[in-house]
Amino acid sequence: MAGELSGTGDSARFERVVMPHVDAAYNLARWIVRNPQDAQDIVQEACLRAFKFFGGFQGGAPRSWLLKIVRNTSYSFLEKNRPASLAEEFDEKVHAADRPEMNAETAMVKSVESLMLRQALDELPANFREILILRELEGLSYKEIAEVTEIPIGTVMSSLARGRERLRDSLLRMRGKEGLRGVR
Repeated sequence: MAGELSGTGDSARFERVVMPHVDAAYNLARWIVRNPQDAQDIVQEACLRAFKFFGGFQGGAPRSWLLKIVRNTSYSFLEKNRPASLAEEFDEKVHAADRPEMNAETAMVKSVESLMLRQALDELPANFREILILRELEGLSYKEIAEVTEIPIGTVMSSLARGRERLRDSLLRMRGKEGLRGVR
């Protein structure tokens, strides 16, 4: 069948070309669906789809190609299972990589800042949040983001600017509230 893998050579090539981007795929899925278990399921399904149609992959940026599949799979999942507003919040503390020990004050400040950033990101409309995640956390270029989201590059750039502005405003507002309570 067209698009199917032809043999073990394609399997090894898939492992080498696509699989290094699974962490980025999980990160995107987690931020879209806001649930770690659902994100794992989505990445697994997206990887199966990518594997199935890898024979038709014409080269280019495998990371963008996989993230586009993950994005589409995530939104299909949300449409099928629940509205995005009901998705469970991601708990970074559970999934954070091991970090060197820090003193209690530094840990508290980092925890407050991390919580504020997650809350500010969660307040953003999904389209701004998604573009910010792809650019700032995944490091995709404007062109790659345009390919993944299937929107014009100009829209990517303006959405990124508006998303950053809204994120900054939200963080400043939260910082002001924390300052009133004595947390700095």
